[in-house]
Amino acid sequence: MAGKHSEHFIESWGSMGVLWGINRSMARIHAFLITSEEPVDLDRITEALQISRGNASMCLKELRNWGVLQRVHVAGDRHDYYVAEPEAMKMLFLIARERKRREFDPALHSIRLLLTEGKTEKHEAVHARLTDFERLMTTIDRILTKCLEDEKMTKAVLNLLKSFIAR
Repeated sequence: MAGKHSEHFIESWGSMGVLWGINRSMARIHAFLITSEEPVDLDRITEALQISRGNASMCLKELRNWGVLQRVHVAGDRHDYYVAEPEAMKMLFLIARERKRREFDPALHSIRLLLTEGKTEKHEAVHARLTDFERLMTTIDRILTKCLEDEKMTKAVLNLLKSFIAR
């Protein structure tokens, strides 16, 4: 898929990826593969996105680690080709699970460490605020952990939440 709209999507996805804590190149490669109708090799990715082979190669490896793309082989060709996860729900599920692991879990751990150090107890208001925050984050953690155990569970929760949205 080529054209102005796909270029805009690639750049928008790249900007959003930075908010996920991944680099722009990684998100742009992911968007490029999402909009590709056929498997794409490293050379085509680097050419289309004007990035180095080394950068693209590292990004492809990391995207594979996230589980949002797969390496495939094309008959009669020795190059590795890549395709994006075709199911939007599965892709977003994998991204959410990885973001929880990389961002939410360390933040909750840090709050818990801060509270166990005892330094905040001297400042009642700060200690109470952090304790409330830790309790809220623990509740969210339990919900996220349960939802992100299983993609079907996540779909069920999303369908439940959709039922509360008036159209």
